[in-house]
Amino acid sequence: MSAHAAMTDTPDKEVIACREGAAGVVRLNRPKAINALTLDMTREVVAALDEFEADPGVSLILLEGAGERGLCAGGDIRGLHDSSKAGGDLGPVFWREEYILNARIADFPKPYVAYMDGLVMGGGVGLSAHSAHRVVTDKTKMAMPEVSLGFFPDVGGTWLLARTPGEIGTYFGLTGLTMSGADAVYAGTADVLIDTGNWPALRDALTNAPLKATAANVREILATYAVTGFQAPIAAHREQIDRAFAHDTVEAIVAALKQDGSEFALATLKALLRNSPTALKVTLELLRRARTSKSLKECLVREYNSALTVFTSTEFVEGVRAAIIDKDRNPKWSPARIEDVTPDIVEKYFTPNPKYTLVFPD
Repeated sequence: MSAHAAMTDTPDKEVIACREGAAGVVRLNRPKAINALTLDMTREVVAALDEFEADPGVSLILLEGAGERGLCAGGDIRGLHDSSKAGGDLGPVFWREEYILNARIADFPKPYVAYMDGLVMGGGVGLSAHSAHRVVTDKTKMAMPEVSLGFFPDVGGTWLLARTPGEIGTYFGLTGLTMSGADAVYAGTADVLIDTGNWPALRDALTNAPLKATAANVREILATYAVTGFQAPIAAHREQIDRAFAHDTVEAIVAALKQDGSEFALATLKALLRNSPTALKVTLELLRRARTSKSLKECLVREYNSALTVFTSTEFVEGVRAAIIDKDRNPKWSPARIEDVTPDIVEKYFTPNPKYTLVFPD
């Protein structure tokens, strides 16, 4: 039975793992939900990586999403919302296992190729943007819009955004706006931009890579299909972004955008101000601390502690209600004003929770 046939024969599995030539293929398979990631799916990805890491016939990993809409629209927010409201523990359990997987992907011993076509959001970023070979397309829409849910860019998002050029990461982290594929390469959250139409040929080249293919072999294959000489739309606004988002308080960033007064600055301000005031301040603090962090794991531990506070907060429940449950897009944040979010409120998100810890396996 061919690998493609094996995929066809297991249409109900939410993660399909199989060998295709030299590649260990991991396909997220919830296309109706744009492959939104659940705890069970996280565990299935871990099991697939265990198998492929041990298999001497697998030279590289290939992550992809089923359907035409995207790799992954993020985590199962509705499930997390319901557990939070019910006083459950899905958040602490899911995030612990997810973050451990994110760190493993970053350190995976075989070349790991992520095909980041279409929507790549939240948890989808965690599965892809820490990999060694990140392929985006002309249809990529990459975002970490968690601040609109009373949350923050997690799954190692603070590590990624803190390492973008200038203040690009602060801009995307606080606004939750979308990166194009070209923007993602410019920001350093992706490596190679291709035309979507070239993916079948590139995929075929990867699955036919030589046994024991090295990272250099994979880079050579990707370079054959890479678009060059492109302009990232966000680059045109780099100077404005760096000037406005260099400040270390949300209030100062808002004031700088108002002072700029350009169409771009005012559109940015509008995007920022629709988000949770508490989440904005927590996100900015996480991003600033991430700048001096020495590793992804250090950031993931910090994010985990902050996520535990989010999980029991009214902000997260209200943000998900407005965006996903009732879909009225009219969240009632508390506090409702940025200036009313005190340092004491922010500090609660950085206090370790004695009940739950994030420890990475040796």
